[in-house]
Amino acid sequence: MTATMDKSLEELRERAAAEGLLDVAYATADSPFGTLLLARTPKGLVRLALPSEDVGETLAELAERVSPRILEAPGRLDEERRELEDYFEGRRREFALPIDWQLSHGFLLRARHGIAAIPYGETRTYADLARAAGNERAVRAAGTACSRNPIPLIVPCHRVVRSDGTPGLYAGGVEMKKRLLAMEGQSG
Repeated sequence: MTATMDKSLEELRERAAAEGLLDVAYATADSPFGTLLLARTPKGLVRLALPSEDVGETLAELAERVSPRILEAPGRLDEERRELEDYFEGRRREFALPIDWQLSHGFLLRARHGIAAIPYGETRTYADLARAAGNERAVRAAGTACSRNPIPLIVPCHRVVRSDGTPGLYAGGVEMKKRLLAMEGQSG
């Protein structure tokens, strides 16, 4: 693209946002695991897709569940990308990003709030998560809260492990989960 086209596209994005025509802004971010897709609404980060997830399917899901008014607007996700870069480089242990929880409801929302509260370098079991979400017998539902987490890494479901201490499954793959836990000083 030429500089003139880049400027025109940026002006279009700004105009759409100013006129309330942009409900979801998205951008990509590099990570040690591959390219991440980030999406935010005016309330905050609503979706983070891992490299193993299909970008087209993720955007279609956002169009259906959040709003069809989606536009690639990298400048609107600068802070999210900066915080993720700091995290991967070991300079950040906590995210300070606003989160839009609209893709989570009921038990899943309570469980994901519990996940978000797990400190860097610590883990909790699926049973701990179920108990914290208000139903100690809902261990499988706690697993679902992790496996379908719309904002992994920021809502650190990689910190939830099996009762025997083994990592368990992860949407980005077991190896990614092990590497994230090792990065944070936990065995995986």
